[in-house]
Amino acid sequence: MIEGGCHCGAVRIEVEEAPTAVTDCNCSICRRLGGLWFYPHPRQVRIEGEAATVAYVQGDRTLALHHCQACGCTTHWRSLEAGGGERMGVNARMFDPQVVAAARVRRLDGADTWAYLDD
Repeated sequence: MIEGGCHCGAVRIEVEEAPTAVTDCNCSICRRLGGLWFYPHPRQVRIEGEAATVAYVQGDRTLALHHCQACGCTTHWRSLEAGGGERMGVNARMFDPQVVAAARVRRLDGADTWAYLDD
């Protein structure tokens, strides 16, 4: 079990297992947010204080990116697609630095090809 949260502590996240890999995406939103994403099954994640978040839904309206209303940290995203309840992303930057240091960082070309650049 790993535990983390936003800067002010209003949003707390628990995930059953630490990620072995995280994704550094260069799409128009991720490159601005600076998050490192991992994708546990939603049943493996407990979010305390999600009501303290605001969701931003961008252009293609497939994801709701949640950030803390108080400190602004982007904590996670949820799928808005039909049947997408099995998909979510958690920002690994909400956890202690050693969590990210222990994970492989994968670079995803979300701006163009949707291929991993390190394959």
